[in-house]
Amino acid sequence: MNYKPLLGKNALVFGVANKWSIAWAVAKTWHEAGANLIVGYQGERLKKSVEALLSELPPSPPSLAFPCDVSNEQEIKSFFSQAVKHFPKIDLLLHSIAFAPKEALEKNFYETTREDFIKTFEISVYSFIALAREAKALFRDGGSILTLSYYGSEKVILNYKIMGPAKSALESSVRYLAYEFGKDQIRVNALSPGPINTLAARGISGFTKFLKECEAKSPLKRNVEAKEVASVALFLASDESRAITGQTIYVDCGYSILGF
Repeated sequence: MNYKPLLGKNALVFGVANKWSIAWAVAKTWHEAGANLIVGYQGERLKKSVEALLSELPPSPPSLAFPCDVSNEQEIKSFFSQAVKHFPKIDLLLHSIAFAPKEALEKNFYETTREDFIKTFEISVYSFIALAREAKALFRDGGSILTLSYYGSEKVILNYKIMGPAKSALESSVRYLAYEFGKDQIRVNALSPGPINTLAARGISGFTKFLKECEAKSPLKRNVEAKEVASVALFLASDESRAITGQTIYVDCGYSILGF
């Protein structure tokens, strides 16, 4: 990429797990566009994977990684205390974190336990608020915060279960944060991609069949690719989208417009 729309921008990325992650596609695209990166990862299990991915990037602009278990308030604060040593201010933040206990995705929705409900919302929704709160003071010149949602937030998707209400809450959080952060010129938006064959998505029962159905039914007759989601994330990170905030933007080859 010869044109560097994010040159000199500092970006925090949360949710990179492996090379198939949408978060990784976004991180690579932002880096290619000139952004300096710090990636937050969960625990030693993901440390090697994330560091190996970052080693594949060109050395300039710089890219770093620090642990950040979003279920631990102290670790969130520790991450930001380390990040600020390298980035005195930030311009971009990507939240691509979601989790539901396996049992909650295997049972009927009405059988969701209190514990599984709380855990799902803590990791999938509250973490977004917590990261945005810690990051707010570092957005000295405004900037862009992004999260990832899914169509199951507003329509029933077979086997998506507790994640549907969680994504609904996530999208509502986007609107409230956009309102409260707007006076500081911090934009907050969500991307809602169609199904992508990531490791996390394959944990949902019947995903492969759903992937084929979406390809057959979507207006473009194909499924979206992670790099296409990353392209929209690049637009929302750039000054070209400076008047867009509080929105959930579908990147799903048109599947969400259908009424059948």
